[in-house]
Amino acid sequence: MQATSYTYDPDTRCGSVLLDDGTPLPFDAAAFDAGGLRLLRVGQRVRIRTEGEGEARRVVFVTLQTFPDPEQG
Repeated sequence: MQATSYTYDPDTRCGSVLLDDGTPLPFDAAAFDAGGLRLLRVGQRVRIRTEGEGEARRVVFVTLQTFPDPEQG
């Protein structure tokens, strides 16, 4: 799933993303660390994985959104 980074605190490695429908969804340091990131800027497109439904929904993985190289098919 894709989203846009909305907030990020480099000291705690926690923040939030905005889903494409505008819904904010927080992430914790474990989700940030799972994606192998070192830094995240507000407004960057990210790829996330979530678990749970409704109020229990949470981000378990966040990394940068990468686009395929058009020259590699």
